[in-house]
Amino acid sequence: MSKFYVELKRVVDDSYDIEIGYNLFNTLIRELKGNLGQGISRYAIITDSVVKELYGDKLYELMLKEGFDVDLLSFPAGETSKVRHTKEILEDTMLEKGHKRDSCIIALGGGVVTDLAGFVAGTFGRGIPFINYSTTILGAADASVGGKTAVDTELATNLIGLIYQPKKVYIDLATWGTLPIKQVSNGLAETIKHACMADIVFFEFLEEHIAQLLTNEGVTEKQKEVCTHIAEMNCKIKYEVVKLDEREANLRQILNLGHTVGRAIETLSDYTLLHGEAVAIGMASQVRIGQKLGYISEKEADRVIALYEKTGLSTHIPAHITTQELVSKLYTDKKVRKGKIRFVFQEGIGKIKQYDDENYSIALEETFISEAIEEMRNK
Repeated sequence: MSKFYVELKRVVDDSYDIEIGYNLFNTLIRELKGNLGQGISRYAIITDSVVKELYGDKLYELMLKEGFDVDLLSFPAGETSKVRHTKEILEDTMLEKGHKRDSCIIALGGGVVTDLAGFVAGTFGRGIPFINYSTTILGAADASVGGKTAVDTELATNLIGLIYQPKKVYIDLATWGTLPIKQVSNGLAETIKHACMADIVFFEFLEEHIAQLLTNEGVTEKQKEVCTHIAEMNCKIKYEVVKLDEREANLRQILNLGHTVGRAIETLSDYTLLHGEAVAIGMASQVRIGQKLGYISEKEADRVIALYEKTGLSTHIPAHITTQELVSKLYTDKKVRKGKIRFVFQEGIGKIKQYDDENYSIALEETFISEAIEEMRNK
């Protein structure tokens, strides 16, 4: 009997550009006609029902006018659409319209859109290229950079998916001007998280300037400066993590700061809470538990909570979610190993706690977590 051994070497270059600017549709069109569109014959714009009305129809008409073979697909806006059934509908629609391996997906929208569209791209035809065009602060801060794609299930969020990198990311700051104040607050939750874990100077910048984004006075030049700085810092902080740990072997866990409790809260609320609203509660829980463990002072924890509340986000666990329900849901978190709930903690402000074993998360006993949550509720 003969044996054959084949040595396969991974030679794919997963690097890509992130472009930050205002009104970038014409830039996108120009680059699709150049190297970015090389080898691509058809395009599928995937967006949600809200973004379709604001920007999707416009991009679709522009691409048709410029001679592109393009389809526009949309789904109902909201986290409740980020499920396998929606993915199936999008895939079936692309198949019915004749899309093949020479197609490319343009994910136009926020985090739900980029998560879903990126997941479709990663599995359609065993993987076709996709481009992220972010239209929200949350998408710019989180989902559009790093290649994480996923859907939610009734049991847990983001446990079904894959890491699949886009060809390019566009962050159009002009679209932030059409966001309702609630969505601005929602988007800033991940931005504050980034500052908490990586840069105290950025945290202080947010303390000073974040209120300027929470007005209905139109987009001023000062707001443009603040938005640009926020977008650049979000990308810089996330890039520094992802480039060292693309597949979340260890370091990339730090991007999960505040998400252990946050994601559980989001699921238990049946997604009536926006992602950023849930993250704010998760971050408050993280700093209070971290304070109990001696990783952060009471004054620093108060500053983190105060910044979230200044943004208009509640930091209190909803009364209808019991501590027992919450702790039970923590076991569905993706960091759970060997049946142990693991947390990522910040050390002070602007730094992540790393442990002696070089891990960035630590297992905590269920009893300790329950007691800490009860203490938070009674404050």
